[in-house]
Amino acid sequence: MAFEIKTYYLKKKKKAFLFLKDELGLSMKEAQKMIDRERLLVNGKVLRKKSAFIKGEIGVIQFIPKTRGLNPIFQTLDFALFDKPSGVLIHPRNRHTEYSLTHEIKYLFGPRANITHRIDMETSGLVIAAKNSHTEKSIKLAFEKREIKKGYLAFVKGKLNKELFINEPILKNRDFSKIKLKVYIHPDGKSAQTLIKPIEYFPDYNATLIEALPLTGRQHQIRLHLFHVKHPILGDPLYGVSTKIASDYLDGLLSEEDRIRYTGASRLMLHANWIDFIYKGHYKIYSKYDFINDLHLCQKKPL
Repeated sequence: MAFEIKTYYLKKKKKAFLFLKDELGLSMKEAQKMIDRERLLVNGKVLRKKSAFIKGEIGVIQFIPKTRGLNPIFQTLDFALFDKPSGVLIHPRNRHTEYSLTHEIKYLFGPRANITHRIDMETSGLVIAAKNSHTEKSIKLAFEKREIKKGYLAFVKGKLNKELFINEPILKNRDFSKIKLKVYIHPDGKSAQTLIKPIEYFPDYNATLIEALPLTGRQHQIRLHLFHVKHPILGDPLYGVSTKIASDYLDGLLSEEDRIRYTGASRLMLHANWIDFIYKGHYKIYSKYDFINDLHLCQKKPL
């Protein structure tokens, strides 16, 4: 398990946040956040009051990063780029998450290293990790200002012959009783644009390899836009399938065989292939993963 309880014994009363600062070397903000997240136990009970004095047996629930040997494909003193495999979470979902990319980053670079942006668990490809707080803030701000460009590869259903510029607003779903999608196309949504370039058609699979260039950074933007133009990404268990199939997937009830049958692949066939940014220099880094080889995970078209 990623989180473990480390026990201390405090003979004299001390303010909780001061104890965390002195014992763990945390900043005031980090100490207060730890208490807010209910990770401080006093004599077996969760402490919720940040200004409280504590004494006795003190338990601190700490994140203990684990490694699976995933190393960066490129790094500097300030940041590192990882080729995340499909199926690996970016952040732990809860205290019971055994492994995520966050584990690997903090194992390699320490507790203040953090991921600067997200890609979905099943999306493979490039992720930037900052090794310190200053770099993290700078790169996150660059993402917010749309100063960082990204290119994706995907296998989509059907034959795509020409470039598409998809300009459709995206709205977050607030009512999951009717549809299971996190986002959907709606005029009240936020502006979203994606450029789609076809690369190669594979007739045996009735699939086209495309490059997707998101000009904005909305959640599930590429997936939703491709579904909207009737070329859903192969393997997508949310966009392009029935509500029943999406529900079964989210509930862990969709078998691999049924997923392949209904979506066309055993994984989401989306890959973050390159990233272009400036941070103490100009970098354009390409993924080293052979995404095209994953076509074998897709279902061939019936003869």
